[in-house]
Amino acid sequence: MSTARHAITAVALSLAIGGVAGCASTATRESPGEYAGDAALTAKVKTALVKEPGVKSTAINVESFRGVVQLSGFVDTQDMADRAVAAASRVGGVKSVKNDMRLKVAQ
Repeated sequence: MSTARHAITAVALSLAIGGVAGCASTATRESPGEYAGDAALTAKVKTALVKEPGVKSTAINVESFRGVVQLSGFVDTQDMADRAVAAASRVGGVKSVKNDMRLKVAQ
């Protein structure tokens, strides 16, 4: 009976360890906790962009990965892009901001 109990314990332990390892982050994948934190950070940055004068927040896409915020989209002026980067940089928890915004070309 003791051998069966040890076998069951070993199987349960290996499943538990495997389950935790499945939630671990990698260089390209976030853990559930990191994902939730970045989702909250993205929301904070979007709110900051809405509040920033001179920024059309609906034209700017915001994504976050491990505290690095990426801004993309098409903006009317360089000043608007600069204001968006500055607003995002001021948000607590932002480690850095990648500016992938492009200026609209006048036709």
